[in-house]
Amino acid sequence: MYEKQYLVDDLTLNDSWRMFHIMAEFVEGFEQMPEVYPAVSIFGSSRVKPKSPIYQTTVKVARLLVENGFNVISGGGPGVMEAANRGAVEAEGKSVGLHIHLPNEQKPNEYANVRLDFKYFFIRKVMFVKYSVAYIIMPGGFGTLDELFEALTLIQTKRIRYFPVILLDSKFWHGLLNWVKDTLMKEKTISETDFDIFNVVDTAEEAVQIIKRRVVL
Repeated sequence: MYEKQYLVDDLTLNDSWRMFHIMAEFVEGFEQMPEVYPAVSIFGSSRVKPKSPIYQTTVKVARLLVENGFNVISGGGPGVMEAANRGAVEAEGKSVGLHIHLPNEQKPNEYANVRLDFKYFFIRKVMFVKYSVAYIIMPGGFGTLDELFEALTLIQTKRIRYFPVILLDSKFWHGLLNWVKDTLMKEKTISETDFDIFNVVDTAEEAVQIIKRRVVL
């Protein structure tokens, strides 16, 4: 079902015209995003509900970031993204939502006071990386893992400057990190020093303190 849908979508637009759409999205992002510096991007599941501990922790970490001089960027949708924007706007900071248009429409949350809309994932990713001074990774699914490993790869290969990448909730990340150690490191597909690229914490306060120590405003 998914493969057929995307094949049809790809054939509906001439490649030359698609380039203009791509350029327009880049231009809009490059014009608006410098105004939100310094900002921290928060990633996590779109499926968590407002009463969940993950949602509440995300609201708290976003609020603390603003109180310590940072703005907040999220993917602009529900769940953790909504919580990040909510915490930032409640603390009277810039609350950025980089909303993506999907076949199964992702509704933008109401808490972003700066919003950009994207059709192309790769342009949206550029905005996250280029205009973030740190990443906070909350529990999430495929999209969250995608953002996490892309950031780690870019830092590892020195394609971007180093910035803090923080995984929040050690219990959630425990299994994945054990697999990385027991499989990737054992097979020498990564180095032991690659674990220095990121931090694992359990509280909003710890995450913000790491960013304050390592990011010069």
